Amino acid sequence: MSEPERTCVGCGRKAPQRELVRFVAPDGTLRLDRGKRSPGRGAYVHARLSCFERAADRRAFSRTLRRNVRIPENLVSELERH
Repeated sequence: MSEPERTCVGCGRKAPQRELVRFVAPDGTLRLDRGKRSPGRGAYVHARLSCFERAADRRAFSRTLRRNVRIPENLVSELERH
């Protein structure tokens, strides 16, 4: 059985799901989905600050999650710890 692939919304490259970090925004606030099991739509990004910032600058999280998304300031530090 092959491993699922996802596309990074920051750089646009495909990668195995295990190499990407999943974000969700069920209440409109973007948060890290560490277990990759939260219900609803998810947006995947490489665990690199450059991909996260590019996705945020291009409003890719809002587009992918199909809702307006607020990005908390502490999310960058969470990503760095991941």
